[in-house]
Amino acid sequence: MVSRRTYASYDDGCAAAHALDLIGQRWTMLVVRELLLGPKRFSEIQRDVIGIGPAALTQRLQDLESHEIVSRRRLPVPGRPEVYELTEWGYELESVNATLSMWAASSPELPRDAGMSPDSLVLAMRAHAGPVPGIVAEQRVAVHLVDSRRGNVDPVAYVARIAQHGTDIRRSMDPTSVDAEISATTNDWKACIIGGVDVEQLPDIHVSGNHAAARNLIAATSLGSDLAPQVP
Repeated sequence: MVSRRTYASYDDGCAAAHALDLIGQRWTMLVVRELLLGPKRFSEIQRDVIGIGPAALTQRLQDLESHEIVSRRRLPVPGRPEVYELTEWGYELESVNATLSMWAASSPELPRDAGMSPDSLVLAMRAHAGPVPGIVAEQRVAVHLVDSRRGNVDPVAYVARIAQHGTDIRRSMDPTSVDAEISATTNDWKACIIGGVDVEQLPDIHVSGNHAAARNLIAATSLGSDLAPQVP
């Protein structure tokens, strides 16, 4: 007996079609994207996914939970706030997000002037991160990004580790013991990392500490950068 296709499913044996059953609805991959660097509260997800309403976000999170892509837990801090986080299987979607991004970068309709969230910019850096030959000791760079799409918001802090074998950048609540610090709006950082604008031409990007380490981070994570690494 042939099963009947429901509205929510393609009822197609192709795994790619099943993937679209799971994550193909509007907003779903943007919600996933904002969780790829760690858990967030409901209000934080809604803040970072511009345009999604509370009802739509609630439905998408419920769907992701039902498919075991997202889980909920309460933090062991005063008030025990509830956060959403990806499951181990859900975190595997980072490579899917990176592949989709690299594929769509060639689109003539890509809205290149549109804003990006801090996490989406850092995910772009992670997707293109590479080693910096010649570095003997690991360099650590703190990056503080203010979301240009919103006024009066606190910066989001990340720490990058740059080494001969590769470069990694993660969200960090305690970006201490670093060689350099970079502070920027997401619009300026996007112009530098994705647009290829030299950081020296963006006076609102502030660099302190070891400038060579900061430039090594840009060289290691920007799209198509021809910036030569600087080994102090």
